[in-house]
Amino acid sequence: MKQNEKNPILLLSVGIAALFLLGFLLLVAFGARTYRDMVDSQYGNMDERALSAYIAASVKANDSRGALRVEDSDCGQVLVVADAGSGWALRYYRYEGQLVEDYARDGTPLAPEEAQRIGPTELFSVERGDNGLVTVITDAGRILLHTRSTEGAAS
Repeated sequence: MKQNEKNPILLLSVGIAALFLLGFLLLVAFGARTYRDMVDSQYGNMDERALSAYIAASVKANDSRGALRVEDSDCGQVLVVADAGSGWALRYYRYEGQLVEDYARDGTPLAPEEAQRIGPTELFSVERGDNGLVTVITDAGRILLHTRSTEGAAS
């Protein structure tokens, strides 16, 4: 004899499987959203730190005795990293809302139109401290650099 009635255990099994499937899909969707938010936050953090890291790496790579100085110009403060042996210098300053890097003969006028744009910033200031401590302040925050150079720096 064949029963036309549906087996309640079969319905319960299908219901539990559907519930687990729904839970799994919700978990995947929530995990993907959380991962996307974390990656967006990480990239935003890296973008903010890129400016600071670039300046720090460049200054440290080109630091030598008497090479660092801070000058005032029409563009505001200029951080100059001079290469005494060649007579050329890297100059960092803010121009039209951007931090720029200018590589030219030491002592020549700034050429902001030809300078390499590093990144956007509304704030750029440099302070020389005791024992070779240089503080660079941008929108991304404050960078403290301990330089080998303690001579020949103007504040």
